[in-house]
Amino acid sequence: MHTQLSLWELDATPLRRASSLRDQLELKYAPLLQERPELAESVSYKANKEIPLLRLYRYKEAFAYTLVKDVLCTHQSSARATVLDPFCGMGTTLLTSAITGVPAWGVDRLPVGVFVANTLLKMLELEPGSIRDAYDQLAERVAHLPEAEVADDVAIMKVAFEPPVLRRLRQWKTGILGLPSPQQEVMTLLLLSILESCSYTSKDGQFLRLRRDRKPLFPDEALLERVCAAERDLRQIRSLGWKQRAQAVAILGDARSLPASPFQAKPNLIVTSPPYANRYDYTRSYSLELCFFFVKNFEDLKHLRQSILRSHIEVKVGSDEESSHPVVQEVVALLRARREQLNNPRIPDMITGYFVDMERVIHELARVAADDAVIYMVVDNVRFEGELLPVDLILCDIAEQSGFQTDAVWVARYKGNSSQQMGRYGRVPVRESVLVWRKSDAQK
Repeated sequence: MHTQLSLWELDATPLRRASSLRDQLELKYAPLLQERPELAESVSYKANKEIPLLRLYRYKEAFAYTLVKDVLCTHQSSARATVLDPFCGMGTTLLTSAITGVPAWGVDRLPVGVFVANTLLKMLELEPGSIRDAYDQLAERVAHLPEAEVADDVAIMKVAFEPPVLRRLRQWKTGILGLPSPQQEVMTLLLLSILESCSYTSKDGQFLRLRRDRKPLFPDEALLERVCAAERDLRQIRSLGWKQRAQAVAILGDARSLPASPFQAKPNLIVTSPPYANRYDYTRSYSLELCFFFVKNFEDLKHLRQSILRSHIEVKVGSDEESSHPVVQEVVALLRARREQLNNPRIPDMITGYFVDMERVIHELARVAADDAVIYMVVDNVRFEGELLPVDLILCDIAEQSGFQTDAVWVARYKGNSSQQMGRYGRVPVRESVLVWRKSDAQK
């Protein structure tokens, strides 16, 4: 076993000669860093564009089917696995586990992700032709249907759509809600998937940006294209032999306080990717989807925004809140001293809230995981005002305090910096990594 001192103890070691606590942390974990460039596409959504079902809805924060498949293959020879994804998003982990024959459950705070995850699982048993039948049935009468309610008091809803387009989308919602299950859920998913293309908006990093230069699609034609794509996927999964070989379910909940497991067995394999500490606000990126089906008004959306993991700049941090990790404290202090230079003065609060939340998440994983559990976690390092934040190594250090040992840090790729950052501070590679943790003997 690789024995390491906690960073909290490093002041008494020769590593203290390093110029900063971040340098000490890099030295501590240097033996565990492994270059794995073959994983570059697997840690992003890009590879899912070729995977049936998973390509139907663009959830750009997801990792790839190939990553989960490889992890499951690695653990096939061990005792029967039960999988947990505490940040399940659109359900890549759940779908891959279900068709592989491994029971899996996932949790997410964003209702659109939980809905998509559970709907993709329903599609495994859907008969080809049934989605097109549902579309044809509704297309004949959609123009005469009343408009369903949406959260139209949210600012983006007032400017995202041309009035005839919004009216037709609301009529489609009315019709879809009258369908039986699972056609209702599948058609809802497909309607969600066209909202962006029918609007003047574009998901762009941490924002949903308005783009008046684009020509929005009309819902009838856009939805028909997605229906045809879904039918092709239903035929393809049958040719691949995909079916649900094990139970899988997504649960609306919070990784900082995990809900009860639907299985008797504790999870011994955890595959996940928490939100990155990069200022992205999922309630803004997916505000159209949320406003159409999952929140009733702006107050609901605002409440959801304040209840998700604190990885965005609208977080609220208590005056007494502080991360326990020395490197986080070091970086936050440096950034607070340069608050006027930051492009958003709330970045230090976001970093503090993020790591306080992730400490809770890791504590929860230690509580619910089986004694022989292995965790694979995809994370991204970040850089603010020239200060690099080694999220991967900090989380490894925090995990050690909760009874996990770090087996490896797989460096999947190095990402560049913004042109503003490079112009002022030069180009510094920023790691995107897969952390591999194992519940240590001391916890058994």
